Amino acid sequence: MDQAEINLETLAQLYPAVVADILDELGYRQQCLPDHIRPLTPNKTIAGRVLTARAETVSTVPESPYKLEIEAVERLTEGEVLLVDCGDDRTCGFWGELLTTACLYKKSGGVVMTACTRDMWKIRELDFPVFGIGYHPADSKGRADIVELGNPIEIGGVKASSGDYILGDEDGLVVIPQAVAAKTIQSALEKVSGENIVRDELAKGMSMGDAFARYGIL
Repeated sequence: MDQAEINLETLAQLYPAVVADILDELGYRQQCLPDHIRPLTPNKTIAGRVLTARAETVSTVPESPYKLEIEAVERLTEGEVLLVDCGDDRTCGFWGELLTTACLYKKSGGVVMTACTRDMWKIRELDFPVFGIGYHPADSKGRADIVELGNPIEIGGVKASSGDYILGDEDGLVVIPQAVAAKTIQSALEKVSGENIVRDELAKGMSMGDAFARYGIL
């Protein structure tokens, strides 16, 4: 599997734990986002290419409010996930129903942010994954604003660039560097296959020690 062959449907069949294991083996041991970034919506799985953004907490209304937030949504392509470093902002609901509706039309993969969301009364009906740090009813205007779009960011020691990949579920989120994405996904698929064999053997009574000795999977 090379970079051009990466299929987001294949990525979505995996889960963060097995991908994190493979990244550990490849020497990428700092790829899991902080554990306080949680699924906030009924749809608790997310997979896609990354579009990065950086937002800041502000105290005044910018001259052009929402400018880069709107541009971010406009720039998203099918399967892309908006990954926003917002510095753990808890002053507002940075995300909302109308942004979600626009992203659904564009078939975006979801949003991951170190910020809060609002409008859950509607978002929970839309089957769109939102990962963040909480909920807040206040508008983001004059409270949090995107200041950079598409540049590398760092969240909790995890570096991410546009074009990387992200995978998440209730365990958490892992960022897959674009340079090793193909190898990571192929190796993760192979490990899942092996885990399925071990699971069957354990269910039949094989001891954990014997299973590990035979298959090298735990």
